[in-house]
Amino acid sequence: MTEYPLLNQQLAALIHGVPHRIANLSNAAALLYNTLPDLNWAGFYLMEDGMLVLGPFQGKPACIEIQVGRGVCGTAVAEDRTQLVYDVHQFPGHIACDGASNSEIVVPIHAGDRIVGVLDIDSPLTGRFTEEDRVGLEEFVHVLETELW
Repeated sequence: MTEYPLLNQQLAALIHGVPHRIANLSNAAALLYNTLPDLNWAGFYLMEDGMLVLGPFQGKPACIEIQVGRGVCGTAVAEDRTQLVYDVHQFPGHIACDGASNSEIVVPIHAGDRIVGVLDIDSPLTGRFTEEDRVGLEEFVHVLETELW
């Protein structure tokens, strides 16, 4: 069980007052990847010219561009809500950047009322992510939104 309140305090302490968004997102990805068990990818896609573009991450090389509405990340943007996917192979239109991924959670990141990116986390385990993860990671993203945008 992940101690999300502690994780989110660590994130806030790590990035507070640091004016470098990409460096902060890099550290945020490293914090998640090295804290949460059973992950094979943790990172960010950032909106650029109406498309999600690969940002800082930890894990194997990933897809560089994702269209809004495609895959789990694009669906999170299109629907403006967290996508908690028990089995990515059952998700319509799933984009298999890493064939080892079996479950995924994607949380939209906002600046005011617009989406500026997503937090994307993959696991090789089917059913890895829970409602507790959704709540904790939405708070993690809230810390990022507050500090970086």
